[in-house]
Amino acid sequence: MSIFSSKDTETATATSGVVRPELAALTGDYTIDPAHSTIGFVARHAMVTNVKGGFQDFTGTLRLDGTDPSQSSASLDVVMGSIDTGNADRDGHLKSADFFKADEFPTMTFRSTKAESLGGDDYRITGDLTILGTTRPLAIDLEFNGAAKDPFGNERVGFEGKAEILRSEWGLTWNAALETGGVLVSDKIKLNFDISAIRNA
Repeated sequence: MSIFSSKDTETATATSGVVRPELAALTGDYTIDPAHSTIGFVARHAMVTNVKGGFQDFTGTLRLDGTDPSQSSASLDVVMGSIDTGNADRDGHLKSADFFKADEFPTMTFRSTKAESLGGDDYRITGDLTILGTTRPLAIDLEFNGAAKDPFGNERVGFEGKAEILRSEWGLTWNAALETGGVLVSDKIKLNFDISAIRNA
């Protein structure tokens, strides 16, 4: 997962072979800080409104490569039982056999397979998303938010990401028809990520 702009990357990998120290200095392994990160989703409900939710329990790692951003990578594990939409009954339904079957499939995973620059601070990371034992490719568009050292001495990087999926492609097909036409829950789900990661010691 690259955190550098395309201009910086081009400068860092110029034909002279000289890499800018400030870019190379960010190369390393990072651990996602769940206390300052969000993994969320938005679903259309009853064709008229959006329901937002997220997951409270997840872990993840990043490998950032400042000399060759295409070699960067990401890994994420999400505990499905930690889903939170602000409504206990709805959360219970989502954990049930109608949706995530959280007892049988307790974890959703993402493993990157490709990272690329889209120009400026925009990037795309592609990988394998596994839900309910089904693995399919997913592309996540990212915006790099910066790097800084916090008051506790932690070196942090941050980015925002977004993606869209059709839940039916992962076997999430439960629905209910509406009398006025349409269905209760949209097939298209919007995913959003707000990530802060700390460099490993």
